[in-house]
Amino acid sequence: MLTIFYILLLINIGRCSDHQIFDTKNVAVGQNVTLNCSRDHRWLLTNLFWIRLVSQSFPEVLGSTISHDAPIIENIHHITTKQEPGTFVLHINGAQLSDTAVYYCIKESQRTMTFLKGTFLQVKGPDPGITGVTQDSLSNPVHPGDPVTLQCSVVSNSENRTCTEDHSVYWYRAKPDESHPSLIYSHGNNSYYCEWSPEAASQQKCVYSFSRNVSSSDTGTYYCAVATCGEILFGNGTKLDIEVVHHWDLQKTNTVVFLLCVALSISLIVIAFLIYTIKGKNKTSGKKSYFSKVKYSETFAAGHYLQLFPLFNLF
Repeated sequence: MLTIFYILLLINIGRCSDHQIFDTKNVAVGQNVTLNCSRDHRWLLTNLFWIRLVSQSFPEVLGSTISHDAPIIENIHHITTKQEPGTFVLHINGAQLSDTAVYYCIKESQRTMTFLKGTFLQVKGPDPGITGVTQDSLSNPVHPGDPVTLQCSVVSNSENRTCTEDHSVYWYRAKPDESHPSLIYSHGNNSYYCEWSPEAASQQKCVYSFSRNVSSSDTGTYYCAVATCGEILFGNGTKLDIEVVHHWDLQKTNTVVFLLCVALSISLIVIAFLIYTIKGKNKTSGKKSYFSKVKYSETFAAGHYLQLFPLFNLF
């Protein structure tokens, strides 16, 4: 029965009715919690389920019942599900930090699943002392194949901290075409560095980095989430826009480059031809000038010779 339910859940996840209700509850550790889901005994062949969704865990069925009145009570540790008049109740006796999760009431009828109610239950424990979670923005344009490093800074104050639990950092990506963010990375023990503030000895800053070579499918907004002491704190988000050069742009660019190369080659050939022609003309004009000067010199010399020796004119 549970195997079939899990299959149906995966197939129909996200299918919601127009009357779906989603709310948030904040409770302290040890506080009792009661969640109600409307039930109509006139529903035929209908089953109701309370499930719990926790990050990095498979959906957990906490209890099930049928639509018509029946004294069905189920217990899982400190959690009880049972029927009451017009409602299907989930009761948590003494909430624990591990009970922080999303709780869904689901109606299943003829292999059709409807989410009736969802509640994000946040169980608050001791103060982790975290005063801020910030993310750096990207200033330079990013192209497919470029290495990108995202940073998340977690600032904490040891004076206010009453919880000794270490915090874990996760990276989520929200894409415009997806309805829910997806977990893409979680930090290990050696993937960050911390430093104490020089202004305040009790203030510490830890920087978590996430690096990867991006592709066109990595476009989206990336959030770092810090989980500690029953709390989840999100950063302000880093938007990653990847500029993709389309194939037709590359062809156009290649064509322009080719034409420029052809034009440059033709220009060089024309310049070389002009230089060769000019040099040839200079050589020819130089020779003519030389012979002209020689002929003029010979004529001038002969004239003077006749003037100096007039007797030779008689012969």
